[in-house]
Amino acid sequence: MPLSLKPEHLKRYADIVRLLMQHGRSDLVKGIDIDLPDDQPREEAVAGDPEKLARDLESLGPTFIKLGQLLSSRSDLLPGPYLEALARLQDRVEPFPFEEVEAIVSSELGVRISKAFLEFDPQPLAAASLGQVHRARLRDGRPVAVKVQRPNIRQIILEDLEAFAQIAEMADKHTEIGRRLAFQPMLEEFRKTLMRELDYRREAVNLVTLANNLKDYPRLVIPRPVDDYTTSRVLTMDFVKGTKITDLSPLARIDLDNQELAEDLCKAYLDQILIDGFFHADPHPGNLLITEDGRLALLDLGMVARIDPAMQEDLLKLLLAVTSGQGQEVAKVSLQIGTPLEEVNEPQFRREVVDLVGSFQNASGAQVQVGRIIIGLARLAAENGVRPAPELTMMGRALLQLDETARGLDTDLDPNAVVRQHSASIMRRHMLKKLSPANVFASALEMQDFVQHLPGRLNTVLDHLATNQVQIKVNAFDETRLMDNLQKIANRIALGLVLAALIIGAAMMMQVNTRFRILGYPGLAMILFVLAAACGFILILTVFVNDDWRVWRKTPR
Repeated sequence: MPLSLKPEHLKRYADIVRLLMQHGRSDLVKGIDIDLPDDQPREEAVAGDPEKLARDLESLGPTFIKLGQLLSSRSDLLPGPYLEALARLQDRVEPFPFEEVEAIVSSELGVRISKAFLEFDPQPLAAASLGQVHRARLRDGRPVAVKVQRPNIRQIILEDLEAFAQIAEMADKHTEIGRRLAFQPMLEEFRKTLMRELDYRREAVNLVTLANNLKDYPRLVIPRPVDDYTTSRVLTMDFVKGTKITDLSPLARIDLDNQELAEDLCKAYLDQILIDGFFHADPHPGNLLITEDGRLALLDLGMVARIDPAMQEDLLKLLLAVTSGQGQEVAKVSLQIGTPLEEVNEPQFRREVVDLVGSFQNASGAQVQVGRIIIGLARLAAENGVRPAPELTMMGRALLQLDETARGLDTDLDPNAVVRQHSASIMRRHMLKKLSPANVFASALEMQDFVQHLPGRLNTVLDHLATNQVQIKVNAFDETRLMDNLQKIANRIALGLVLAALIIGAAMMMQVNTRFRILGYPGLAMILFVLAAACGFILILTVFVNDDWRVWRKTPR
């Protein structure tokens, strides 16, 4: 695919190349013939500055911000400090005019704002790269928050993704790191994630799902969507009044039951990841509010992740091994859920994992960060030739943010203790989940099928036994070829013995004087020599013609 010459694409090419050059990854653009425009300065590379990378991505717009958030979960691509800096990427931009908000809402709902809402505040509560939120009130007096997508944001992101796709294709074809990492499949996953986040109807479904999953946690609040006022570009949900955790005053913290909230938050996330398989993947402090009645509200469910049941059990084993300091078990489970590559160094990986887990074993509860350990584990896997499971890096990133958020509520929180205390409940719920009616009915149907076909299968086996038709085949080796080869070896040994006898006999006959001579030598001895030479030649010719030399060529020497 040739690079597009559209002006907007040329600018994005320049942005991407300059970003790579500045942050020390110029090997990504070697072999790709892209010239920076004359008005774009060629800055010196500033490698090793994660915070600057985060700021640069923020300045380049929504697609780059979302790309940074995605990269924050790829410990196989970036070192720890970069992952932490990108995980804290803030999505704050200037709001767009209320006239455009009014036009979008009216177009999406099919009615004027004044008809749909009793009140609609023209000043946004918050503005991000994809949309902004306004406070409003429905006709029945219900307070709501209305999230409105930015005008033309979908088109902007699609154009950026098109430029990314062309750069990724060129990198995969012409650079070593591109061939090794394959950027195009990564970009396709990124595109799917962004398209899902641009559809607010999906976020509405996520709100309902998470609210139902966390119904046993009354201290946690999930706003419910208003279906009739929700489209792909407009999301209307319950308005939750509260204060960000980072904005709480010391006096307000005293009145809160911080320990209970922090523990509930941690337990809820463990349930989301290890039981429900559906979790809020972006629990940074900006998405969590303390309500007026002292509860904790989880907002912005555009970014969620899903984990299948088999992976949930593996992650539970891993988390329990981490919190109990069992380094060998951590390494074992990591290898099971990861993908070993050709250059895998398993012994080195096991040693480094044991060191990593052991380094946190003697730390106090307030110093242990489970998310940081998981991120470090994924990084060690990538460094030793094991591609970490995506679920592992997603869980590590979420737990890392959760560690920081929960400690904002309770500085003395011991995440290891929370995991150990809650593990019994998690395992019990896992067992009950396996005994759910759906699983029991599925097992019953399988048993019914087995019982129905068992008599016929038994009759078939007994009939074969009675008529001596039962055969046992062992695919160990080809015995026919083995016997042929043994026969060939025996024949050659016998022929070799005959040749040896002819040569020895000829040598002895050379000492006997006879009248019959050939070329001045005893005739009988010369005949024996000629016969031995002829047989030797035939033996060598047979070896070269009949033996399988392909096996000889493949044998290491």
